[in-house]
Amino acid sequence: MSINWFPGHMHKARKEIAEVMPQVDVIIEMLDARIPFSSENPLVPELRGDTPCIKVLNKADLADPAITAIWQAHFEKEAGVKAIPISQQDPAQIRALLDLCTTLLPDRNFDVRGPRAMIMGIPNVGKSTLINTLAGRVIAKTGNEAGVTKSQQRIKLDNGVILTDTPGFLWPKLSPASCGYRLAITGAIKETAFDYGDIALFAAEYLLEHYADQVLGRYQLKEMPENDLALLDAIGERRGCMAKGGVVDVTKAGAILINELRAGLFGPITLETPDMVTAEVANAKLEEARKTKEKAERDKERARRTKKNRR
Repeated sequence: MSINWFPGHMHKARKEIAEVMPQVDVIIEMLDARIPFSSENPLVPELRGDTPCIKVLNKADLADPAITAIWQAHFEKEAGVKAIPISQQDPAQIRALLDLCTTLLPDRNFDVRGPRAMIMGIPNVGKSTLINTLAGRVIAKTGNEAGVTKSQQRIKLDNGVILTDTPGFLWPKLSPASCGYRLAITGAIKETAFDYGDIALFAAEYLLEHYADQVLGRYQLKEMPENDLALLDAIGERRGCMAKGGVVDVTKAGAILINELRAGLFGPITLETPDMVTAEVANAKLEEARKTKEKAERDKERARRTKKNRR
């Protein structure tokens, strides 16, 4: 199953960001520390150019700290990029962003004009909460769902930083397909765009491979489930998610797994690593090349038949 979600206001947001970008000194791109690659919008490099960028690994308290450190080093290999993990529970970490904005602009005379920063990120990654913390008051509307912010707004912060808030936006095609699943698992995509049972099977397979002890402890399982479906069956039996005929309702059991994963009830978990996504991207390119070749061959055969029939 392919998961995509690109409503009209996201297309509008992309156009507006492109128009404002020449006036921006620093980009603050918020990522979900549990899925740094999947939450990194591939359109940002195209829009950014050479503008300095701070990649904020938000929700770091929910992510595996060892893997977060790997991602931080991975991002900082790119020129002009600084990556920092933060937690919404630590306002001091958030306010340190303002000093970092000025540090990335060593040649700027801030007596003339303060730094102009733009904050960007996917839906439900925590931009509005971060803005309210920076401003020291409620400015941006927050909500535990994707797509709350619908338009740009400009905010002047106490230290002279002019911050432009932008709506969270995804991109028209999520590739590799696993990105769509991880975005859905962490709550960046509206529930109408996916099935809980489907994404829960994806999550269950990953958790059994990488965080088996946490899974066993959370659901008090004495034996390791054989596979992803067996795990959802075990959850359903323990939580009373039974359908007619005495079988587990996989959708209900899946919703339990996903909601508890989002809430951090398994402990700190990260759903991807740089090596993992490098392999996924390579495989996706090979698959895309295969499909392109097959389409070209079909088109060629169709043209041959059409030409033959015209004779």
